[in-house]
Amino acid sequence: MMQDYTGYNELLDRSGLDKSVFVHPTAVVARGAELGSGVRVGPNVMIGPKVVLGDNVKIGAGAVLDGRTKIGEGTQIFPFASVGSAPQDLKYKGEDAELTIGRENRIREYVNISIGTEGGGGKTVIGDHNLVMVYTHIGHDCIIGNHCIFANGVQLAGHVIVGNYVVFGGLAGAHQFSRYGDLAMIAAGAMVSQDVPPFCMVHGNHARIAGLNVVGLRRAGSKNLSVIKTMYRHVFSDNLTLADAIAKITADVESCPEREAFIKFLNASERGICR
Repeated sequence: MMQDYTGYNELLDRSGLDKSVFVHPTAVVARGAELGSGVRVGPNVMIGPKVVLGDNVKIGAGAVLDGRTKIGEGTQIFPFASVGSAPQDLKYKGEDAELTIGRENRIREYVNISIGTEGGGGKTVIGDHNLVMVYTHIGHDCIIGNHCIFANGVQLAGHVIVGNYVVFGGLAGAHQFSRYGDLAMIAAGAMVSQDVPPFCMVHGNHARIAGLNVVGLRRAGSKNLSVIKTMYRHVFSDNLTLADAIAKITADVESCPEREAFIKFLNASERGICR
């Protein structure tokens, strides 16, 4: 379905804006849009009638923001990004779905982020402090945590769930409904069709487990690296079924936040995990 731009026919009355807000004269801002204190809107930007911008949001030249989209304080959107676009889903019939983006994100040039769909819960969500690099696509109904990095050209299909501190290398691809645990690392060019457990690295096409994300864990200040290594061995090196590996972890590994997160992720997997 083509995007409906009829809402742009009624333009925002700029005379009533907070004096700290700057909107370039060539920008098109529809009536109904809400702009917080300190917002900066560059030239040739289009902002739809259901867009809400938090304080100190910055929008670069030529970007298009549409849909029922809310963007948190301090987020920066670079030139020519498309944020809040209609989903690339043939089932989408124009329903009033939404996109929520948190605080202090950096969304670089030519990024595309879609609103949700009715069938996927109606909402795409991105947390705080994420870096989304050039040409990345984040599809409808994706749920993304905090402090993630998506390098150039990453492609997330619909319904993808990404935890916190996850890193995707350039040109990596995520199959729809796949899941990525906290501190997972996806190598450049990896094509991932199954779930990636917390703390693990994958690479290749189709992606396979390539070890633990030890560097990421140390940077995050993990105090339980030996526990994580034991869990990794049970799942990926001991030639056990997933159910047997979970049982062995439950029996052999002392309870800690990493153990609980790992077991919870494995038990919730519907697509199976990368091995």
